[in-house]
Amino acid sequence: MSEKIYNMVDLETIEKLADIVAAKELGEITIADGEKYITVKGKKCPPLMPLAGAPVAASPAVSAAAPAAPAETPAVSQKPAGKSIKAPLVGTFYAAPSPDQPPFVQVGDTVKKGDVVLIIESMKLMNEVTSDVDGVVQEILVKNGDAVEYDQPLMILS
Repeated sequence: MSEKIYNMVDLETIEKLADIVAAKELGEITIADGEKYITVKGKKCPPLMPLAGAPVAASPAVSAAAPAAPAETPAVSQKPAGKSIKAPLVGTFYAAPSPDQPPFVQVGDTVKKGDVVLIIESMKLMNEVTSDVDGVVQEILVKNGDAVEYDQPLMILS
C-alpha cells in the first residue's frame, strides 16, 4: 500500500509527476485538492524541500527522509494575498501583444474588470486574458515566455 502525503497523493504518483516534468522539460506541475496543493518543479527550479515533519519525494534525487529546517522554503506554496488572475488554459505567458510593444499592465497599474492584462499562447493561438475584478497590480508571478498551467495564479491585484 502506498503512503499518502497529507491524505492527498502517494509518493509513487509524485515520482511519476517528476518523471513527466523531466521528460517534457516543464518548469513545474501542480496538483491541487481544495486549499492543499503540491508543486513538483523541474531542473530550472530549486529542488522542493519537505515541510517540517512531512516526507515529500519530488524526484528520485530528493530524499524523503529528512524534514526541512524552519528557515528553508516549504514545498507547498502559500496562497498569495489579494485577488489573483489565474491562467484559464495551459500555454505560454506573454505580457505584451507583441515583442516590440509595451506590456498590457505593470506593477502599480490600475486594472478594471474586462481589461486585457496578458496573452496566453496555446496551440499557436493567441488568447487574450481579461481581468475579472477591479484592482491595482501588486505582483506579476510569471515572466514573459514562461509556460503556465491551467488555474495557475499569474498576477495578484489588491
